[in-house]
Amino acid sequence: MTAMPQPEAQTPKTPPAPAHAPFILVVDDEPDIRDLLREILEDEGYEVATAENGAAAREAHRHRRPDLVLLDIWMPDIDGITLLKEWSVEGRPPMPVIMMSGHGTVETAVEATRLGAYDFIEKPLSLAKLLLTIEHAIEADKLQKENQGLRSVSDQLDEPIGHSGVIQRLKTRIRRIAEHDTPVLILGEPGSGLRAVARYLHTSSPRATRPYRELSVGTLQAGHAAQTLFGSEAGEKIEYGLLEETAGGTLFIYDIADLDAELQLKLESALAGGEFYRMGGHQAVPLATRVVAGTAADLEILVEQGGFRRELYYHLNILPLQVPPLREHREDVPELLNFYTNLYVNQDNLPYRHFTVAAQNKLRNYGWPGNIRELSNLVQRLLITGSGNEIELDEVNASIESMRADQAGTLPGRSGFDLPLREAREQFEKAYFEYQLEKTGGSVGKVAELAAMERTHLYRKLKALGIEPKKFARGK
Repeated sequence: MTAMPQPEAQTPKTPPAPAHAPFILVVDDEPDIRDLLREILEDEGYEVATAENGAAAREAHRHRRPDLVLLDIWMPDIDGITLLKEWSVEGRPPMPVIMMSGHGTVETAVEATRLGAYDFIEKPLSLAKLLLTIEHAIEADKLQKENQGLRSVSDQLDEPIGHSGVIQRLKTRIRRIAEHDTPVLILGEPGSGLRAVARYLHTSSPRATRPYRELSVGTLQAGHAAQTLFGSEAGEKIEYGLLEETAGGTLFIYDIADLDAELQLKLESALAGGEFYRMGGHQAVPLATRVVAGTAADLEILVEQGGFRRELYYHLNILPLQVPPLREHREDVPELLNFYTNLYVNQDNLPYRHFTVAAQNKLRNYGWPGNIRELSNLVQRLLITGSGNEIELDEVNASIESMRADQAGTLPGRSGFDLPLREAREQFEKAYFEYQLEKTGGSVGKVAELAAMERTHLYRKLKALGIEPKKFARGK
């Protein structure tokens, strides 16, 4: 009887990197070093690609933005310093680059650092030092980009605050949705905490260790909006957009209803196909970012009116999240008051003041038309203008009346509700910017900070609304 063949022994395989692991490009002309680094880095949980020379490195860099590059200096075709210069935008590469060399000099190391390299490591490589340097470089880059994106919203919540049933159910749904990778649409009234929901969604997801960025559509510069989102190519010069900078992480696009028709089409195509093209590019780039969109607008109505692409709406609305207005969870008001009091005391060095029970009760039963943003503004106003350790009921009543008076002189009344949406929005924007200019004495720079807008875009917006900032200058 013929013996049955025995199955061949299987060589254990390195487990694949997590779906959202940092992506490292190793560029070295020595096969042994490339293979060793790939094996070690994959064992450490990174996703790795290798390039044997400068030309292959260029192609890999074009195809997909690395989170970090290990770059040899001396190669037969193109040296690493030349590649570092090519990849730099405004004097620095868009990702951490660690230079490697077995024949480096002090001058070479200084030149690499001057051109924006994160570090310079000599061969033979100390693997322990290399791994530590990689870890520090990726974390530093992540924090720098997140700080850039969040600098203008330092007074925002990082998660929905409250112990009411409404908020607890919302957080449970967020955590459930966070486990999936599909796009998410966050809906809610202005000031109700859409950004807090987006951040909590990210930190509750498997992408939590990867980049998180926020983009307000209103801050996009005319003529550069597509480059900001999708990046651009011109010859060997590549500028990565937010969709690549947040690869493996989450991009929250706020005011998605204001996205122009061309960008709606490009974003819909990216979500449908899982890839996109940079402006001027001819090679598809894989979409590795989770797109989360937010708006206070009624997208269904906009779709019916032709103001928003139906296909994009369907892609975004797979997992919708409805954020409740504050009036639906007013039992959380005391907790929110405490949060914002501590925030402004610590952030702005304001004196601590405590809300009396009567004051808290008044605010628990207030309607909050401006939602959490209105509550935040009220707390800040009371801490700045008041005195004494306690905030009494009379002071709260006076502050609410003052805020209503401010709004009555500048904001559209309920008659604006009868206008078409676009006209009502323009009316509100005009009133909003006039109010902010009045408050800042006509300072466009300060209004740009308050509104989280790029100053050039704000000037265009003011001109379109027929607002002259000089009229609001102090003494005018």
